[in-house]
Amino acid sequence: MSKQLIHKLENKNRRRGRIRSVVNGTTKRPRLSVHVSNLHITAQVIDDEKKQTICHVTTIGQKTLKGTMTEKAQWVGSEIAKQAKAKKIKKIVFDRGGKLYHGRVAALADAARKEGLEF
Repeated sequence: MSKQLIHKLENKNRRRGRIRSVVNGTTKRPRLSVHVSNLHITAQVIDDEKKQTICHVTTIGQKTLKGTMTEKAQWVGSEIAKQAKAKKIKKIVFDRGGKLYHGRVAALADAARKEGLEF
């Protein structure tokens, strides 16, 4: 790996660590963790006290899902909100995973808010 790539990854891990030091999911208010790669988007609702994933949604394996990555992020946001509401979860804390709150991450969050999640 080049020095530039190593430096970029180290910075991302620092940002992720700063976020995780503040954001913790509890039983009453679990954490919505978002991971965005070049091809796929994954969201999980996690109870950090029990160290348990409550529900998750991903674009991996979704053959019928078409559109841009932002549209896929909106779909993931609405689906994770529906699953969380089915488990009687309304309030969450948002973990953007070192990414900027912009573009795909913001689209996922807005779609989840529109479905009724509060954060």
